[in-house]
Amino acid sequence: MAIIKRALISVSDKTELLEFARGLADLGVDLLSTGGTAKQLSDAGLRVTDVADYTGFPEMLDGRVKTLHPKVHGGILARRDVPGHMATLAAAGIPTIDLVVVNLYPFGATVARPGSTLAEAIENIDIGGPAMVRSAAKNYAHVAVVTDPADYASILKEMAVGGGALGTATRFRLAQKAFSHTAYYDGAISNYLTALDAAGGRARFPQRLNLQFERVQALRYGENPHQEAAFYRDLQPAAGTLGGCRQLQGKELSYNNIADADAAWECVKSFGEPACVIVKHANPCGVAVAAGQAEAYRKAFATDPTSAFGGIIAFNRELDAATAQAVTQQFVEVVIAPGIAPGAARVLAGKSSVRVLEVPFAPGANDYDFKRVGGGLLAQTPDSAGVTAAGLRIVTRRKPGETQIADLLFAWRVAKFVKSNAIVFCGNGQTLGVGAGQMSRVDSARIAAIKAENAGHALEGSVVAAAS
Repeated sequence: MAIIKRALISVSDKTELLEFARGLADLGVDLLSTGGTAKQLSDAGLRVTDVADYTGFPEMLDGRVKTLHPKVHGGILARRDVPGHMATLAAAGIPTIDLVVVNLYPFGATVARPGSTLAEAIENIDIGGPAMVRSAAKNYAHVAVVTDPADYASILKEMAVGGGALGTATRFRLAQKAFSHTAYYDGAISNYLTALDAAGGRARFPQRLNLQFERVQALRYGENPHQEAAFYRDLQPAAGTLGGCRQLQGKELSYNNIADADAAWECVKSFGEPACVIVKHANPCGVAVAAGQAEAYRKAFATDPTSAFGGIIAFNRELDAATAQAVTQQFVEVVIAPGIAPGAARVLAGKSSVRVLEVPFAPGANDYDFKRVGGGLLAQTPDSAGVTAAGLRIVTRRKPGETQIADLLFAWRVAKFVKSNAIVFCGNGQTLGVGAGQMSRVDSARIAAIKAENAGHALEGSVVAAAS
């Protein structure tokens, strides 16, 4: 067990910093710090040694050089179990540093700010911070490294119980997190810089694309039972996307559940009025809008009750008890909504196997859509274009009426989410028949018509949208 006697603290994100530093001081840990962090700790009444005083070498080059010194990195990197390392430290008068608490300059926030310049971006590339993080993570057998304020409380608790020490498992977990932190940071810098040209223009796609995801869960299997699978999400999911969901109840999500839930959620949030989308095997099999949520569900389910069996159902309003009661009369795999009313939660609790997801509603989207190909990756911007009445070009002698225009806009909005040669018949804010996944659009049209006939929907007077 490595007892922590000395900590070096240098953070850009000062969330809960003072509480953590006080906790360390109460456990008898000597504090070293830099610049603004040292001042904040000192102003709060904590005893802290500035790194410039510790090394005997002042900060220079407007703070570009602070901690790049043997007295810092020697104290971090020395292996306590190698006598030669410890003898070298003793001869040089270098104490050991047992805990490194560092998070980095806000490069990502800087370049995300409208109007930010290359010069501002360059000045927010941290040098000393990543060096300390990597040094401490490399030597995790003897040194603990903390890059995330969310870990502060658990670290203090373990140290209090362990007589000032952190166990090997904790130090290894923190090192894993630290290397992921610096990888994400360097990836963001690479993405930004390789999207720039010599004239300062910025391309939509960087020359080198670095992606970072965290594993949410291992899945029982993939698309088929013989495939292994896991669910990963962005480190910072776009607002309103499935990556930010919270599962409130039900069995573990499967690979297909997640894929279909994403399709249902992206479709339903494209509507402004109360809407319901039912997805089965990646395609909407029922979509409707109405004045109320329960009516939207009734109309969506009526599109194709056979396909809706065991489907994924998404709403763009908080789920109410009456709609939840209607939903639970059928077999459903997943229910998604931006909120679940208490009464609806009680109804759904009676179907404990139903997976219930809550996703905060927002119009956000991923930066890119990806498709993996052998040895490579296709990337494109998301399909965020929408059809409006003002953008319609009517080329027929017969002009559609106001109701038909509304139904056409509805139909095209649905067709965007139907895979491969989509044909969508609609009327009165409801899908009547959906044909998808065919090599020939004529066959898709036949399937959509058969679906409508089987469900008892007359297509006379309806509208149809076609998409590739």
